[in-house]
Amino acid sequence: MAEQTDFEKLKGDKKIPARILYSRAFHYLKKEMLTLIFSLILVLINVGLDVYLPSLIGNITNELSNVSDKTLTYISIFAGSYLGLAILGQGLMLLQSVILNKAGQRIVYRLRMDVYQHILNMSQNQLNDMPVGSLVTRVANYTTSISDLFTKVLVSLIRNGLTIIGVFVIMLAMSPILGGILTIFVVIIFIVSFFFRYVVRRIFTKERRYISDLNTFLNENLSGMNIVQLFKQQKRKDEEFSIKNETLRKQRYKLNIAFAMYRPFVTFLYFLAIAITFYAGMKLSLLPGTVIAFYLYLSRFFNPVQNIADQLNEIQRSMTACERLFNLLDVKPEVLDKENAIKIEQFKGKIEFKHVWFAYEEENWILKDVSFVIEPRQTVAFVGATGAGKTTILSLIVRNYEVQKGEILIDDININDIELKSLRKAMGQMLQDVFLFSGTVKSNITLHDDSYSDEEVMEVCRYVNADTFINADEKGLQKEIIERGENLSQGQRQLLSFARTVLHKPQILILDEATANIDTETEVLIQESLERIKNIGTMLVVAHRLSTIQKSDQIVVLQHGEIVEIGNHQELLKKKGFYYRLYQLQLQHNE
Repeated sequence: MAEQTDFEKLKGDKKIPARILYSRAFHYLKKEMLTLIFSLILVLINVGLDVYLPSLIGNITNELSNVSDKTLTYISIFAGSYLGLAILGQGLMLLQSVILNKAGQRIVYRLRMDVYQHILNMSQNQLNDMPVGSLVTRVANYTTSISDLFTKVLVSLIRNGLTIIGVFVIMLAMSPILGGILTIFVVIIFIVSFFFRYVVRRIFTKERRYISDLNTFLNENLSGMNIVQLFKQQKRKDEEFSIKNETLRKQRYKLNIAFAMYRPFVTFLYFLAIAITFYAGMKLSLLPGTVIAFYLYLSRFFNPVQNIADQLNEIQRSMTACERLFNLLDVKPEVLDKENAIKIEQFKGKIEFKHVWFAYEEENWILKDVSFVIEPRQTVAFVGATGAGKTTILSLIVRNYEVQKGEILIDDININDIELKSLRKAMGQMLQDVFLFSGTVKSNITLHDDSYSDEEVMEVCRYVNADTFINADEKGLQKEIIERGENLSQGQRQLLSFARTVLHKPQILILDEATANIDTETEVLIQESLERIKNIGTMLVVAHRLSTIQKSDQIVVLQHGEIVEIGNHQELLKKKGFYYRLYQLQLQHNE
C-alpha cells in the first residue's frame, strides 16, 4: 500500500483512541489546574445548594397545611433561607463562569500558538500538500473546541452528574418505593444515552470532515474568483459547491434527527415519572410537602439528563476536533535543525552542489547528479526548459526541501548542519509571484519590523527604483495595500519585493523569474536595480529572458534535471550547443 500523503493523514483517517485524546488535551490544562480545582469546589457547593432547595419548599408546603403563629415564623425562616441560598448559588455560578472563561482563553492562546508554530516549521513540500482552508479551520476553530471541552463542557458535565447522583440519593431516602421506580427510569436513560453517544460521534466525525472540505473549497475558489469568472466556470463551481453544501446539510440533518428522537424520549420519561409520582404519593398517603419536593427533585433530575445530552453533543464535537487537530500536530516537519546546528552570523557566499539528486515523489528524479561551484559574490544564472530543475535548485539552497542524495555546501559547510534561522536570514528571495500582505507599503517592506525608520526604508526604495511610484502617491509609505497587492501593478509589486529583500541585508540573493510578465519601462528600472543589487552578495538568477542574464559570471544550462553546459554568455555561444539554440530562438522571436 502506498504511503499516505500528509493531507490524507489530516482527513481524519487516523483514529486516535479517546483515552489518548483526553491525555493529550489534558496537557494544555495543566497550567490551569488550580483554576479548575477551585471551579470544581464552587460546583460542589452549588450542587449542594441546588439539591437542598427542594427540601425547603417541601417543609414550607407541610407547614402551610397547619397555619399558626409558630408555623408562620417557620415559613418566614424557610422562605428567607430559600431566597438567600438561591442568590448565593447564582453568585457562585457567575464567579465560576468568569474564572473558567479566562482560563479557557489562556488555553486557546497557548494551543493556537503551538499549532501555528508547528505549521511554520513545516516544509514547502508538506504545506503544498495541505489545503489552506483545512489548516485555517484547525487553527481558528478546533483549538476553541479543546478549550471548551475542559472549561465548559466537562465542568458542566460534572455538575450535572453530581446533581443527578445527589437528587437520586435524596429521593431514595425520602421514599424508597418512589426511588426504586425512578431507578428503572435511570437504567433506561443510560442505555439510550450510551447508544446515542455512539451514533452521534460517528455523525460528528463526518460532519467535521465535510466542514473542512467546504472551507477548503471556499478558500481556494474565492481566492481564484477572477480565473473562475474569466473562464466562465461559475456554473460548474456553483454545482460543485452545491454538492458539498448538500453533503454537509444531509449530515447536519442526521444529527438533528438523532437529537429530535433523543430529547422528546427523555421528556416523555420525565412526564411519565411525574404522573407516577403523584399517583404513588396518593396511594402511599405521603405528606403534601414530600410529594411536592419529589416533584421538584424530578425536575432537577431530568433537566441535567437533558443537559448531558447536549454536553455529549459538545464532547463529540470536541473529541472530533481534538482528533483532527492532533493529526495535524502528529505530522512531523520534514526540515528541522540538527541538535548541534551551527549558527552563522555572516556568510561569504560560496555555494557548492556535490552530486545532488532530488525527487518530489519517490524516484521521479527532478535533479540527477547535479554538481557545480559558485564563488562568493558571483552572479550565476540557471536556464533551461520548464521542468528542467531550475527553481528546484533555488528551493534546495534555502532548505524548503531536503535532498535525497548528495550534499549542498555554503562556505564549505553542509547546509543540513547550519541553523535554519541563520541560513534563511542570509537569503534574500525575489520571486515571480510576489506576495504582499494587507497593510501599508512600509509594513510590506519591513514585514512589521518597527526598528526601521521611514528614512531607512525610503533609502532602500531609492536604491531599487521603487521610490518613483511610492512618491507619486500622496500617502507615500503609508499607502494602503489591499489583499495580495491587487491595487498595484506587477512591476510595482516586484520593486517592493526588491526593497524588502535589500532592506534585510542578505548575503545571498535569489531571483526566480523576477523579471517575467513586466512591461518594458518597468523592466528598465528593474535591470538598473539588479545591477546595484549585484554588489550586495552572491546572486542566483532564474530567467527565461536570456537578455537579462548575459552579464552573469556563470550560466548553468539544465535539461531534464542534468547540467548540460556551464560557462559565461560568450563561452556558451561559442560552443553552439543547447544555450546557443535557446538564444537563437529568442532572437528570432523578438525580431
